[in-house]
Amino acid sequence: MLTETKTETAGVLFDKLNQYDYEQIVFCQDKATGLKAIIAIHNTTLGPGLGGTRMYHYNNEQEAITDVLRLSRGMTYKAAISGLNLGGAKAVIIGDHRKLKSEALMRKFGRFVENLHGKYITAEDVGTTTKDMEYINMETSHVVGLPEIMGGGGDPSPVTAYGVFLGMKACAKEVYGNDHLDGKKVLVEGVGKVGGHLVEMLVAEGAKVTVADINEEAIHEMVRRFDVGVCALDKTHEQDIDIYSPCALGASLNDESIPQLKCAIVAGAANNQLADETRHGRMLMEKGILYAPDFLINAGGLINVYTELHGYKREIAMSRAENIYQVARDIIAMAKNENIPTYAAANKMAELRIEAIAGVKRTF
Repeated sequence: MLTETKTETAGVLFDKLNQYDYEQIVFCQDKATGLKAIIAIHNTTLGPGLGGTRMYHYNNEQEAITDVLRLSRGMTYKAAISGLNLGGAKAVIIGDHRKLKSEALMRKFGRFVENLHGKYITAEDVGTTTKDMEYINMETSHVVGLPEIMGGGGDPSPVTAYGVFLGMKACAKEVYGNDHLDGKKVLVEGVGKVGGHLVEMLVAEGAKVTVADINEEAIHEMVRRFDVGVCALDKTHEQDIDIYSPCALGASLNDESIPQLKCAIVAGAANNQLADETRHGRMLMEKGILYAPDFLINAGGLINVYTELHGYKREIAMSRAENIYQVARDIIAMAKNENIPTYAAANKMAELRIEAIAGVKRTF
């Protein structure tokens, strides 16, 4: 019976890999350190797969597998649409980062990364830090997101926020005829590192900003620094605003929230904002709300670590992030011309680039 269960589980996993054309999934285990990790490499047509290592206390291994597969595929599209010579990959370490993490564990994980010989490049993510990247770097050179003192890019949040800001402006150009945000009512949900920098940019532009966050200290910091309003988290979707900017958890755009929205634009930094990409992307379109595909406008973090691969300079990272504005305008135009949701146009644009490069490689 045990053998049958394992066979069935393997069969389901291979079906998932085949459905979205994943290249490789690696299971990493080390009894001495307690390491249990999964590395998923989705596509390396454009270059090595780059994606952060997330450390999270998943309820079970299946949940971890689902998360790493979803995230790695998202990185493929994010790199492709951003014009970077990178593929998509991601890693998850199963466990509470506050209890399980150690130098030995991170260095053991680094050895697993090294064994992939550069096919996967790791970086910081939820539950990991630049210090963890230093430990990994002791075992492999295939890591980015290092501290500035080590030649890395340091905190990527200003670059990520800048990309989101430009995505907003690109949407405003379509909706209002110009890309000025002064006077626009913007609700930023989630004012951590990225959201905080975004608020600063919006206030400087003259936008009327309202903030919401589960963290009261973060709210107090925004109120102390800027002239912003405050909204309760359970009231964010019903606010009469111009732009809703989800910068916290994913799946904030769903069956319950979308009917409540009273905005013209959704443009935020959170990953996987559409609970169901097809269903909820279409719902936003039918409601007349312009959605800025999250994997495009939040690509500043990826752009920042990509810049490390060629000798990091913050001004180069910011310059590369400026391309987000024009790509967003191109996606909006494609969606309008083909009468499809913006997420579908973004996916199509990313897939066309991957297919074009794959065709070039086949000729050699």
